[in-house]
Amino acid sequence: MKKTFLLISALILTGACATPPPASREAAPPAASPAAVAMTEADAIAKEKSIWDSIKTKDYNAFGNMLAEDSLEVTGEAVFDKAGSTAGIRDFEPSEVAFSDWKFLNIDKDAFVVTYTVKVKGKYKGKEFPEESARGSSAWVSRGGKWLAIYHQECPVKPAMPPAPTKSPAKAAASPAATPAAAATTGPDAISNEKIVWDLFRAKNYDGFAALLTPNFIEVEPDKVRDKAESVKDIKEFDASKAELSDWKTVKLDADASVVTYVSKMKGMPGDGERHSSIWVNRDGKWLGLFHQGGTPVMKPAPTAAPKVSPANAPAKKG
Repeated sequence: MKKTFLLISALILTGACATPPPASREAAPPAASPAAVAMTEADAIAKEKSIWDSIKTKDYNAFGNMLAEDSLEVTGEAVFDKAGSTAGIRDFEPSEVAFSDWKFLNIDKDAFVVTYTVKVKGKYKGKEFPEESARGSSAWVSRGGKWLAIYHQECPVKPAMPPAPTKSPAKAAASPAATPAAAATTGPDAISNEKIVWDLFRAKNYDGFAALLTPNFIEVEPDKVRDKAESVKDIKEFDASKAELSDWKTVKLDADASVVTYVSKMKGMPGDGERHSSIWVNRDGKWLGLFHQGGTPVMKPAPTAAPKVSPANAPAKKG
């Protein structure tokens, strides 16, 4: 698990000041270690906790050494590169950290993803903040014989949504039936794959959506972590017809896996949208969705203080 980019509910995100990374990093990633072996759940959890430990002890060199050079940190304010993550983390001083609800997925022998719930107390820029809870997810990759964190995202924990009201038989019969649309073929371009999924949502082609997910797919949202069956069921209550997608960024984990992150904004809904991310993997020649996290609210960057005007450079008074 990759604490490394923690940000708990917009704390660090307002402190990271490096320039966000370029929109795409689809160039071939550094070669994976030939000796890499599939990660175990226990070892994956230990690696994620080790990043949190480096922050608690303020060992920022160790923190930086655990991040891949092309790492992405998805926050409410922006998507930050390694420089942004290492700059912002210095303002965050966790004093109490508690983990629960660990889930682990092997992507392949050179990559894995973990997700968990974390409760944190501590200081931000020297000021105490109350306990915060978030759902965190991280992807790690094997590069040159070393496991490195390459992706991290968090969303606030929120109560489960109430079940949608059941339509009466009469209303259900009156509702226009969706016309299934033929799904385009997925491939190594993670952005194109994600757009295909949203087109399926708009067409209400839920069988087509299900066909593009691995059997062990998981979805992380503020209210819960869903498996494939729950995601397919719950998406039927979601109206994607007015969704606007923007701010696309990608990074390759290895030759057979990529992360894509973007902003989804719904017309008529308050706020500036949410950040979503997905991991796409090559399974027997077909690219499928393995993991998705949403629910990270887009936040405006922290305002920059206006420069102070000294008597010497103050504008002259007229008249």
